[in-house]
Amino acid sequence: MNLADDDFTLFGLPQQFEVDRARIDATWRSLQAEVHPDRFAAQGAAAQRVAMQWAVRVNEAYRRLKDPLARASYLCELRGAPIGAESNTAMPADFLMQQMAWRESLEDAGDAMAVQALDDEVQSHERELLAQVHQQLDLQGDAKAAARTVRALMFVARFRHDIDQRLEALET
Repeated sequence: MNLADDDFTLFGLPQQFEVDRARIDATWRSLQAEVHPDRFAAQGAAAQRVAMQWAVRVNEAYRRLKDPLARASYLCELRGAPIGAESNTAMPADFLMQQMAWRESLEDAGDAMAVQALDDEVQSHERELLAQVHQQLDLQGDAKAAARTVRALMFVARFRHDIDQRLEALET
């Protein structure tokens, strides 16, 4: 193992969006067992510090690989198409109109049932975008297009968080 390896190499996975979550989880458990600092207690503080670096690196890779949005963003960066969400917020007009319509629907939703119906709609759109990222990254090799789709997914993820907060507020 090499600390500088990309997450996919570290986990022995192909560099692609579609991955087996069970394999990610199993590899994480195996790697954690291998690098856990407690295993190096008899070898002294220096060995434990190195093991801690490895444990942090393995956890960081696991966090990115298990989350589809983080994994897609990471793949885009690896392929030379960084997301740049802080500086690149340009979105197609139809997507922005959809966002405005969803926001209005959330504001107008009078009860949890209406908010849940909106969440179901947004979740369906999120699944479509994830399928699009799979196509763009794994089948077409188009990281630039995938980066645009990932930015859209980031908007959707933030909006779903807003929906969750609204549902929590309605439940109290």
